[in-house]
Amino acid sequence: MKNVLQTTMLLTVMAVLLLTIIIPQQTKAADSLNIMADAAILVDADSGKILYAQNADASLGIASMTKMMTEYLLFEAIEEGRVTWDQEYLVTDYTYKISQDMRLSNVPLRAEERYTIKELYEAMAIYSANAATIGIAETIAGTEEEFVRLMNEKAKEFGLNDAKFVNSTGLNNGHLMGMHPKGTGATDENVMSATSVAKLAKILLDDYPEVLETTKIPNKVFREGTDDATNMENWNTMLPGMLHAYDGVDGLKTGTTDFAGHSFTGTAKRGDTRLIAVVMKAVDDKGVGSYKARFDATRALFDFGFSQFSTEEIVPAGYQFKGQKSLPVTKGKEDEVNIAVKEPIKMMIRTSDKDAYQPELVLDDSLLADGEIEAAIDEGKVVGTVKVAKKEGEDYGFLDEKSGASEVVTTEKVERANWFSLSMQAVGSFFGTLWTGALDFIKGLF
Repeated sequence: MKNVLQTTMLLTVMAVLLLTIIIPQQTKAADSLNIMADAAILVDADSGKILYAQNADASLGIASMTKMMTEYLLFEAIEEGRVTWDQEYLVTDYTYKISQDMRLSNVPLRAEERYTIKELYEAMAIYSANAATIGIAETIAGTEEEFVRLMNEKAKEFGLNDAKFVNSTGLNNGHLMGMHPKGTGATDENVMSATSVAKLAKILLDDYPEVLETTKIPNKVFREGTDDATNMENWNTMLPGMLHAYDGVDGLKTGTTDFAGHSFTGTAKRGDTRLIAVVMKAVDDKGVGSYKARFDATRALFDFGFSQFSTEEIVPAGYQFKGQKSLPVTKGKEDEVNIAVKEPIKMMIRTSDKDAYQPELVLDDSLLADGEIEAAIDEGKVVGTVKVAKKEGEDYGFLDEKSGASEVVTTEKVERANWFSLSMQAVGSFFGTLWTGALDFIKGLF
C-alpha cells in the first residue's frame, strides 16, 4: 500500500513538472513560428497590421514577385487611358529571343507577330511569362530601360525605400542575353525587403483588386487552337484544386531565381478577413529550397493568422481620456472644450491580447499655446490623434506608420468672447499677475 502511494505521488509530481516545462515551450513555439525562410511577414490586408515578422526589413532578392509592380503600372496605364486591353503589341527582337529560352518561364512569341495586352497580361499573371512581361513594359514606356525608371519612381512614391529594380521581370540580368536595361549591371537582380513586398502587395490589392480575377485562375491555354498553344499552369499551387491547395487562396505572385531562392507573396480570404503573407528564400528542414518549402512556410503563416487573430475594437468612437476629457480655452465664452475620439480604432490582434492595448493621446502642439486652445472653436475641430500601444510584449505595428490611429476632435462649439469680455479678462489677468507678483515680493522679504 505504501509503495502504491509513493508511486502515485511520484507520478503526480512528474505530471506537474511536465506541464510547467512543456506548456511554456509550446507557447514560445507558437509565438516565434520558426518559419524556415530568410525572411517572412504576415499582414492583415485591410488595415496593414503586421501580425508576424521575421527578418522582414532585410533587402533580399524578389525574383518574379517583381511582376506585382509591373502589374500595378499596367493597371494604372489602363485606368489613365494610355493603354487598352485590346491594344496590340508588335514583338521586338528582344522579346522574341527571350521568349525562345525555355529555361525561363515563357510563352512563345513569334517574330513580327502581334499580341493583345490582355494576352500578355494573362501570361504574366498566371504563368509568370518573362518575355510577355517585357512586352508590357515596352508598350507602357517604349523601352524596358524607361520602364525600370518608372518602377523605381513608383517605389519611392509608395515608400518602398529599400526597393531596387533593374528590370521588369525579376530575372537575373544575366539571363537577358546582354540586352538588359542600360545603366544596370550584367548580373544585377531586383531586391526588396519582405516588409516592402507586403506593402506593394497591399497597395496593388487596394487600388486594383481585379488583379485577383486573373491570379486565381489555376490553368489557362495561351493562344488556344493555334500551333503556339501553351498550357499555362499557375505557379501558385496553393490555389483550390492544386497540389498545395489552401482554403481561401486567390493570389498573388511566386518568385524563383538562384539569388532569390523560392519565394512567394500569397493572399487568402476567409469570411471578412484577408491576409497577405510573404516568404523569401524558403527551405525545408534539410535546408533545401523548393516549391513545397515556400508553400509550407506560407501555410504556417496563414494558419497562425486565421486561428490566432481576430478583429477587435480597441478604442470606441466618442472615447474620452481619463484626466484629459477637455482642453482649456483662451478668449472664449467658455473656459474649456470637450474632446473625444472621432472614429473607432479596430485592428487584428491576438484574441487573448485585447486588454493588453491602451490608447495614447497625442495633441497637436501647433494649436496650443501654454496648453490652451484659442477660440473661436468649431465642433469637430481636429486637435490631435490617438494611437494604441501594447502595454507589454512585442507588437509589430503597421505597414504604414499613419495607420492604426484616429483623430481626436472637439465635441462642441466654443464662440469667441466679445471685446468687453476680452477686456475684462485682460484686466483680470493683469491684476491677477500683479497680485501674484506682490505676494512673491512680500514672501521674499521673510
